[in-house]
Amino acid sequence: MSYSKLRALIVLSAAMLMTILDGSIVTVAMPAMQRDLGFTPAGLSWTVNAYLIAFGGLLLLSGRLGDLIGRKKMFLAGNAVFTAASLLAGAATGPGLLIAARFLQGVGSAMASAVVLGILVTLFTEPGERARAIGVFSFTGAAGASIGQVLGGVLTDALSWHWIFFINAPIGIATVALAIKAIPADEGAGLAAGADVLGALLVTAGLMLGIYTVVKIEEYGWLAAHTLGLGAVSLLLLAGFLVRQATARTPLMPLRILRSRNVSGANLVQMLTLSAMFAFQIIVALYMQKVLGYGALATGLAMLPAAVAIGGVSLFVSARLNTRFGARAVLVAGLVLLLGAMGWLTRVPVQASYAIDLLPVMLLIAGGGLVLPALTTLGMSGAKADDAGLASGLFNTTQQIGMALGVAVLSTLAASRTGDLLASGASEAVALTGGYRLAFTVSAGLLVAALVVSLAVLRRPAPAPEPEPAALAAL
Repeated sequence: MSYSKLRALIVLSAAMLMTILDGSIVTVAMPAMQRDLGFTPAGLSWTVNAYLIAFGGLLLLSGRLGDLIGRKKMFLAGNAVFTAASLLAGAATGPGLLIAARFLQGVGSAMASAVVLGILVTLFTEPGERARAIGVFSFTGAAGASIGQVLGGVLTDALSWHWIFFINAPIGIATVALAIKAIPADEGAGLAAGADVLGALLVTAGLMLGIYTVVKIEEYGWLAAHTLGLGAVSLLLLAGFLVRQATARTPLMPLRILRSRNVSGANLVQMLTLSAMFAFQIIVALYMQKVLGYGALATGLAMLPAAVAIGGVSLFVSARLNTRFGARAVLVAGLVLLLGAMGWLTRVPVQASYAIDLLPVMLLIAGGGLVLPALTTLGMSGAKADDAGLASGLFNTTQQIGMALGVAVLSTLAASRTGDLLASGASEAVALTGGYRLAFTVSAGLLVAALVVSLAVLRRPAPAPEPEPAALAAL
C-alpha cells in the first residue's frame, strides 16, 4: 500500500471514527444534559432522534450527490458541517438549540459518511489491497463504539457534557485539512446526470418519516394509529420514489444498482444482521445493569472483550480470509459465530456468572469482525465508478434502518414480555430476564434469516490471488 493511499485511508477512517464516536458518546452524557438543560424525558430522546432522522434520511441523497458533484467535495463539506454543528451543540444553553445542533450533526454525518465507502473502493482497486483497507475501516467502527462509551463518561465526569461535542472540533478540523491533499479529486458526473428533484424529495421525506415512525414505536406502540398511519405514508413515499426512478430521464438512483445479487443481497443481510447485533449491544447492557447489578463502568469493561475481539479480527484476520476464500464464505462463517453468541444468550440466568454465561458471548461476537468487512466488500462489489457514492449511501442507509428497526422491535418485545411476567407474579429480576431472553431469541432468528439469504442469494466470488508477504508487511 503506497503512502498516499495509506494517508487517504487514515483520513477516511478518522472521519468515520468521529461519526461513530459521536453516536455512542452522547448516550452516556444524556442524564447530565437532562439535568443541566431541563429536558423532559420525552424531549431528551430527541437528542438522539434528531440526529438519527437527519443521518438516516439523507444518506441515500448524499451518496448520489457525491457522484454528481464529486465525492471529495461532499466529504469535505460534510465534515465542515459536522464540526460546526458540534461546536453549536457544545455551546447549547437550552433544549431547542441542542436538538437543532444534533439535527445539523446528522446532516453533516450523512454528507460525509455516504461517500466514504465510495471513495475507498475507487481508491483501492486491487482485491487484496481493498480487503485490507476495508478491514482497517471496519476496525475503526468497532474502536469508535467502545471508545465512545468510556470517553463519554470520562469527559462528562471530569469536565462537563459540553466537551463530548467540543472534542469533535480538533478532529474535524484536522480531518478537513488533511483530506484536502490526501483524497484524490473527482469531478463527478454533473447535476444534469441525475437532477431528479422530485425523486430527491420523495426519498428524503420517505426515509425521514420512516425513521421517525420507528423511533417513536416504543412510545406509541406497533398498532397505534400514529405508527400505522405514518408508516403507511412513509412506504407510499418510498414506493413513489421507486416508480419515479424507473421512469425519470435522469434518475437520482439508477435502479441498475439493485440488479446485482451481491449488492441487493448484502444490503438485506446487513439490515437483518444489524437489527440483531445493535439491539444486542443495548439489551445485554441493560441485562447486566438491571438484573446483575453492574454499574456503568463495570458494564463497559464487561463488554470490552467484544469490541477488542471484533476489532482484532477485522484488522488482522478478515482481509486474509476474504482474499483467500472470498467474501461470501467469510460472511457465512461470521454469521455462524454470531448465531452461536445469540444462542448462548437465550439461556442467560437471573444469577449469571460472567466467565460462564457472558464471556463466551463476548468472544463469539468476534464473528462481527468477519461479517462487517465481508458485507462491505459484497455491498460495494457491483458499484461502477460513477455509482460508487450511491452504493455507499445505500449501504449506509440500510445499516441505519436495520439498527433503528432492531432497537424498536426487540426493545418492545422485551418490555411486553417483562410486563406479562410481572403481571403473573414473577419478581422483577425474573421478569426482566424473561424479556431479555425473548429479545435474544428473536435476534437469533434474525441471524438465521441473514444466513439463509447469504446462502440463497449471494454469489460465490472466485478467490482472489493471495497478496505477497511484502504487500501485507507494507500495511
